[in-house]
Amino acid sequence: MTFSKFTRGSVVAVMAVTLTIPTLSITTASGATNFSTVKNAAAAGGMNKLIAACQKEGQLNVIALPRYWANYGDMIDGFKAAYGVKIDEANPEGSSQEEIDAANTNKGTSRSPDVFDIGIAIAVKYAGTGTFAPYKVKLWNYLTGAATTSPTGEFTPDYTGTLTIGYDGSLGTITKLDDLLLPKFKGKVALNGDPLGSSTGLNGLFMINKALGGTFDDLTKGVAFFKKLKDVGNFINVNPTEATIASGQTPVVIDNGYVQAGIQKQFAAAGKSWKMFTPALVGSTYNMAVSAWAPHPACGRLWLEYSLGETGAKVFAIGGATPALWVWLVKTGRAPAEGIAAIGKSKIAATKATADQSAAARLYLKTAWPKAVGS
Repeated sequence: MTFSKFTRGSVVAVMAVTLTIPTLSITTASGATNFSTVKNAAAAGGMNKLIAACQKEGQLNVIALPRYWANYGDMIDGFKAAYGVKIDEANPEGSSQEEIDAANTNKGTSRSPDVFDIGIAIAVKYAGTGTFAPYKVKLWNYLTGAATTSPTGEFTPDYTGTLTIGYDGSLGTITKLDDLLLPKFKGKVALNGDPLGSSTGLNGLFMINKALGGTFDDLTKGVAFFKKLKDVGNFINVNPTEATIASGQTPVVIDNGYVQAGIQKQFAAAGKSWKMFTPALVGSTYNMAVSAWAPHPACGRLWLEYSLGETGAKVFAIGGATPALWVWLVKTGRAPAEGIAAIGKSKIAATKATADQSAAARLYLKTAWPKAVGS
């Protein structure tokens, strides 16, 4: 993840907390429940027992969740308030790959992430490797894409955004991609994340490529455009953050729309304008998973129940991200008015690359991207 889920100047600093790991099982009427292996709330003895087990563990470790990203600040604070446990927020600006790397590096310690929030390419890459613990939340059957994306429940789609180009309104109005090649954008255009490791960065490249007539199977047009941007001095290899945007270092950012909407509100509050231009509709869906070696397995599973359930879906929607539960919420009349105002009752379906297409794109970009824009 990055500003693409990964670089926020105003995010909470990562805390290194040394903990005494509680036992990973509790005694129930039917014996000990090993929460590191349960695959649903029923197998955990019900929601009350899952909650009790999490409260006994006392902590949840999350990673790469910027507080401004998809309203994760409210999600984290809401979980803490609901269950009275601490949350360690590691590397808020990390990418999807860095989440997995951190889990492997810290495996067997109290600092290893309990849960992940990752792009589809990374989710599929590590599915079946023993990295994720299969778990299906209570509302699994109502989550759009869950049953087809990962039938085993190793990972679950949680929210979707649409890529766009956000920019400081003082720069004028962007009406076509070629506007980004103008001299006034020299040293100003940033992509949220390296497409070799960031799902948002890759989807931003997919959007530019699609706008130029390219496909998810052929990124050459998009890469060629970024090379032009680099050659004229307009593209910069800087990961945009709230701080870099506020300072004017990255006044043009290619990123998810729900992130841009937050920036737009901040600019408006300061009496400034932040505009958006969407040259082509490309979607970006993130997925949740529980680490197979989560030091707090009950809390990891409870986090999924909370964030993928009705409460979490409303938090995502208010933040401008379309939750996987949204279709069900709208159909049943449960969708919050503030969420409808942010994302609408329905949206034009943005096309998304498959996991295989994303993997093939990264293989191509391994040499093509550094050659086009440097490192």
